[in-house]
Amino acid sequence: MAFDAKSGYPPLGFHFKVVFTGIGDEDIDSRFQNVSGLSMEMETESKKEGGENRFEHALPVRAKFPALVLKRGLITESKLLMDWCNNVFNNFIIEPKDLTVSLLNEEHDPLLTWNVVQAWPKKWSLSDLNAEQNSIAIESFELQYQYYTLQT
Repeated sequence: MAFDAKSGYPPLGFHFKVVFTGIGDEDIDSRFQNVSGLSMEMETESKKEGGENRFEHALPVRAKFPALVLKRGLITESKLLMDWCNNVFNNFIIEPKDLTVSLLNEEHDPLLTWNVVQAWPKKWSLSDLNAEQNSIAIESFELQYQYYTLQT
């Protein structure tokens, strides 16, 4: 866990930015209200040992990364991110992009940066439209990727 020596507390998780490589420089495409899926897990394989009935051996196989989910209010001004998604879903043209997710301090400088490698849109969805609620329309981008590295 990152520790902010200046304040003496761990950093807050609400000040961050997402930057896509090769999807333009528009600031609007780096603003999201929620990022989830920055986790990793070691996939294992169970092996039984003859004569040993108390346990099974769990052997590591490979690292596994879940889908990265980015959520934000529906954006109508910029179409660069949506064009990238539409190319996948409508034309089956998959162009993986690298992206970074940076946790920022109060001066907007990165404290931690996750470098996500070869991401591509797996799913796009829009929150329910409901005339009985006064809520923002939220679009979600679910991205499949190979792996990420952490830069401190």
